[in-house]
Amino acid sequence: MRTVVRAISDGRPNFIMCLKFFKDLFKKNDGQVKFRPEEFEGMYVIVGLGNPGREYADTRHNAGYMALDILAERFNIDIRRHNFRSVFGEGRIGAEKVVLAKPETFMNNSGFAVRDLLNWYKADHDHLIVVYDDADIPVGTLRMREKGSAGTHNGMKSIVYQLGFDDFPRVRIGIGGAEHGMVGHVLGAFSEEEKPEVRQALSDAASAVELIVKGQMQEAQARYNHKGKNNPKKAE
Repeated sequence: MRTVVRAISDGRPNFIMCLKFFKDLFKKNDGQVKFRPEEFEGMYVIVGLGNPGREYADTRHNAGYMALDILAERFNIDIRRHNFRSVFGEGRIGAEKVVLAKPETFMNNSGFAVRDLLNWYKADHDHLIVVYDDADIPVGTLRMREKGSAGTHNGMKSIVYQLGFDDFPRVRIGIGGAEHGMVGHVLGAFSEEEKPEVRQALSDAASAVELIVKGQMQEAQARYNHKGKNNPKKAE
């Protein structure tokens, strides 16, 4: 607003200055003009995938939600605001501004929520980080990538489709393959035998996100790209 004040302080509005101010202030996206407060500059949008509702809270498909909760607790970020088809909270990880968000669209429509978040925060591609479960890698395994396809994950397919790009970082948390049907597997709870390893993987996933936010993707991969202890199957 200081630009506008300067532009009219002498009683003669400077059209060029005002035009530049409003051009910078309002950015066009998908045919809509969006207000972008200056405090959102450089914001990281960190999305944990899952399904809303108490009945899904402890299921394998909610590993992304679980990792986000660990981040929120570590950095004292309150995830209780509702907008953008998500529940979210804003805060900082170190010196970096972040928003932690859990889409409330249910897994297969996650892309709508992520699109709404990016439409508002205008985060760069490499400032979007998605954390999610992956049945294609063993339980307790973590994999980080700077970009790539959605693979077989329906939530990621929705995100890539809605955004129109896939060059954003992601953290995959292994939940292992299904033995008797994929739906029952992802919507089932971890076994007692799996839980200690999963707890460690979730903690490590949160630590990996912290490093990625600090610009240390390679360090995150070196530290946390690992196989689960009880899973001899090679992770891909």
